[in-house]
Amino acid sequence: MTERSALTVDLKGEAETIRLGEDLALALGIGDCLALSGDLGAGKSTLARALLRALADDPDLEVPSPTFTLVQVYELRIPAAHFDLYRLADASELDELGFDEALTNGICLVEWPEMADELLPANSITLSLEHDGMGRKATITADGGKIKRIRRVLAIRDFLSAHGFGDAKRRFLTGDASTRAYEKIHAADGSTLILMDWPPLPEGPAVLDGKPYPKVAHLAEDARPFVAISDYLLGIGLVAPKVFHVNYEAAFF
Repeated sequence: MTERSALTVDLKGEAETIRLGEDLALALGIGDCLALSGDLGAGKSTLARALLRALADDPDLEVPSPTFTLVQVYELRIPAAHFDLYRLADASELDELGFDEALTNGICLVEWPEMADELLPANSITLSLEHDGMGRKATITADGGKIKRIRRVLAIRDFLSAHGFGDAKRRFLTGDASTRAYEKIHAADGSTLILMDWPPLPEGPAVLDGKPYPKVAHLAEDARPFVAISDYLLGIGLVAPKVFHVNYEAAFF
């Protein structure tokens, strides 16, 4: 079984719960199941609603509680199914709700996962919300690859906060054919910036069509060439992206 690890996020209020849900929308992909547990009023529905609206890039998306319908399905950038199992009569009913199909085609958000016994995937991402003083505490547990994705998304939030964009809205932006990913950053002052997330390249030789190709052009290994080229072009009066902030070690800017 793949080793699982956990991380804890302190949430001072509802706004930070919403922000966590929005950030998680950037970390989840097809086949991911996010199991949300916690007492009544802990913020499960708030987080799920924020995640779905971020996935839709629509702050006004109607997200009704699936308490009585048990499941609500959304055709978004990544299809998503929002389950509330509080009123599930028997764990075997999960299959009748189309859970397996929903997970094959997209993301599943599951409130009250305890009602499903052990029928949820063993590699589900679990997120437990609990009251902590005047705020809440979220404990996220997942296997290596999934927790790595989540840690990186949260590290980008810390990066934004360090440069005055802690309250910014983050939204997915279509990437290119490389390993890089992009986000639209909607700042509180109304401006829009672009963030490039450039995960480290896997070790090993460059490949072309799945085969080692030693003559392929040299690949940049960090953000320095991008920043240098941008600064040079701007310096000689040409139009180029302006790099405001960069984390060379983590490779996002």
